[in-house]
Amino acid sequence: MDFAAEEETPDAEDTTPSGSATLPLRPPCERHSSHKSSVCSRSYFVVVMVFFHVYIINVIALLFYVHYSSGQEDATRSRDAPGSDQPRPESRRPPSKAEFQRDVSLTRIEGIRVGHVQRVSLVPGKVHEMRTLSMKPLLFEIPGFLSEDECRVVMQLAQLKGLMESQLMVQDGQEELAKELNLSPEEIFNLLDINQDGQLQLHEILTHSRVRDGIWLTPENLREIYAGLNADKDGNGLLSLEEFRLLNNDAFQRFLLQRGVKRSQLVRNSRHTWLYQGKGAHQVLQDIKTRVTRLTRLPPILVDLSEPLQVVRYEEGGHYHAHHDSGPVYPETGCTHTRLAANTSTPFETSCRYITVLFYLNSVEGGGETAFPVADNRTYDEVSLIQNDVDLLDTRRNCDKSNLRVKPTKGTAVFWYNYLSDGRGWVGEQDEYAVHGGCVVTKGIKWIANKWINIDPDYQRQARYQQLVSQQPEDEVNEGLTLNPDIQSNDIHEDL
Repeated sequence: MDFAAEEETPDAEDTTPSGSATLPLRPPCERHSSHKSSVCSRSYFVVVMVFFHVYIINVIALLFYVHYSSGQEDATRSRDAPGSDQPRPESRRPPSKAEFQRDVSLTRIEGIRVGHVQRVSLVPGKVHEMRTLSMKPLLFEIPGFLSEDECRVVMQLAQLKGLMESQLMVQDGQEELAKELNLSPEEIFNLLDINQDGQLQLHEILTHSRVRDGIWLTPENLREIYAGLNADKDGNGLLSLEEFRLLNNDAFQRFLLQRGVKRSQLVRNSRHTWLYQGKGAHQVLQDIKTRVTRLTRLPPILVDLSEPLQVVRYEEGGHYHAHHDSGPVYPETGCTHTRLAANTSTPFETSCRYITVLFYLNSVEGGGETAFPVADNRTYDEVSLIQNDVDLLDTRRNCDKSNLRVKPTKGTAVFWYNYLSDGRGWVGEQDEYAVHGGCVVTKGIKWIANKWINIDPDYQRQARYQQLVSQQPEDEVNEGLTLNPDIQSNDIHEDL
């Protein structure tokens, strides 16, 4: 750019003082005429441009050299790799025979905000309104999901099938499980000691006692048991490791069993049965399954391979203390419904209920609400569920303290997600805010039905399970691949 300026103003160059830095470069030009000076300037410009082009050519040549050298190294690595005859066209490794391509994304309905109403088409010629009840968990209510006739038919089918006690008595086996895992008393103590302060508080013991169906212990029960077993020797209401070593895992529940247990002391007090919804089932049951598929917007195969419809009856005084429908899934945890497709055995199993759809089959005269104790709480802390002898999980005493209660109204359905999304269109972590329970029925009888959608958070395991099912005859699938241990294969598929 400077050369062009010099070319345009030759006179200015002639008048440059002798001390100027430009004069030594072109002394001959000052003695020529203006025409020759212009020729000299052009010659100088041409020389500079030649050098500039030579520099550019060298840079381009260097880039080509680097490019081809890298290509040869990559090719050498590809040839040296085991089992590789030529470079792979893509950097992404294709799935092996044992892996399945993730080609399914689970639709997740947006709640928008509490109180938001969406219009959904679930049956021909009718539009239902779906209202958001909470964002944590993502919970919706759909009035009129079932007609009066459909509610009546489901209750009659359940009575015809026969209902069983939802909980017979405390389930043993915690000691056997501890032995199977080879856990020492110290390891069990540390597992229960949530805040790791070296002592077990009342709420930490209560939380442990409710992992399985059993007797619902209250803080008062626990103090009574401490006194009866002489467990809390220093009387401070806390158990040290030394005191804990003197007890076995089932000591608390066995102590109460010896004294006699009332039904009101159980985790749940109800009767239930299961109704098969597949091919050959009553048309109302098939219609409900189809409607659930449209509501959840999930692939039909996921709904088809899920648990049958559970129907529950609560007498006056019946309840179900707050709980999660499905537990968290860790690497050592398997899903009940995909156990046949698991490559290895797992010490723990959970039902992996991604979605719960609950139907109210009648309107209850008194009580019986579905309570969500921590719905839309700012934070979730398991320890804070039991504070100052106020147990938010106790639906017989503290339902009125729950953040959200849904009144049972005939035909209404509520549904919520028990798991979060993993951000890639599949099942993620457990939504701890989905803890819920059935408040005690104070007057009348309560009928409900549950439809759970079972999906394994492990995509590969779910895919293997579906492939396994697809390879079996339909009658074998119906009889053998059931999800709940309460279900007997010879009566699940009774056509009601």
